[in-house]
Amino acid sequence: MEFIRSRIESQVMSLSGLSLGQLDLEHPKGDPGLFGPGSVSWQVHADFSSMLIGGISALLMQALHPLALAGVWDHSNFRQDMIGRLRRTGQFISGTTFGSRQDAEWLIDKVRSIHLHIVGTAPDGRPYAASDPDLLTWVHVAEVSSFLAAHLRYLNPHLSGADQDRYYDEIALIAERLGARDVPRSRRAVADYLQAMRPQLLCDQRSREVLRLLLAAPAPSRLAKPFGSLMMQAGIDLLPDWASAMLEVNQNLLQRQLIRASVKRSTPMLRWAVRDSSVHRAKRRMGL
Repeated sequence: MEFIRSRIESQVMSLSGLSLGQLDLEHPKGDPGLFGPGSVSWQVHADFSSMLIGGISALLMQALHPLALAGVWDHSNFRQDMIGRLRRTGQFISGTTFGSRQDAEWLIDKVRSIHLHIVGTAPDGRPYAASDPDLLTWVHVAEVSSFLAAHLRYLNPHLSGADQDRYYDEIALIAERLGARDVPRSRRAVADYLQAMRPQLLCDQRSREVLRLLLAAPAPSRLAKPFGSLMMQAGIDLLPDWASAMLEVNQNLLQRQLIRASVKRSTPMLRWAVRDSSVHRAKRRMGL
């Protein structure tokens, strides 16, 4: 059994930001980082499977904003290295959530610096800049609303409304440190924000290409391929109905039920196997 556990963990870790080897989440001892173990952010971001599903859903939502997509399309190699982008995004999320304060601030400063160089013109002629406070808010809300939705569906559907609001309030710190403005800090504020943003969203050829690339993304091994395909379908299933309609991804009721049942059958094995994730290392740093 130990061989099986170790093999599963190595596959999971190969997809995570920890595989980049740039963060030491176990030091300095006692440093709570930006949030600390008592935060809701630690709870929501601790589970690899739900975060992966939420991340896929968030990428598809983000691809519906023409200016946000233009920046990624023009300045990222995600089309050639989807797994690399997943790892880099995972590193930022795990480092800012579970890392020491120094590591979290290093990651935020690094991303802010990169954003300053991401400027250009979208296909519709509008200029864009990754440092645009409004675009940063959109990217943030698409991410965290998807993370929370996946957490509620696949890990803890009983998370209280008060704690859900506390999650949005806590995690707004990251967006604001990156330069976002008017960041929504509650379920109601997030719902209102998403509704207000819908007229700015568009599904075009580039959006559909992102969907195609995600569905065709390579797995780190043949062993991981069925799990990866399931996570992709679960990410699509997690989308709000309006986003699914825009992307023209139609899963019928039976398909959705099978996807959710399959995820719930597979994730306990992953949780059993993974003993050295970001949250495990952060807990060791805190002596927990």
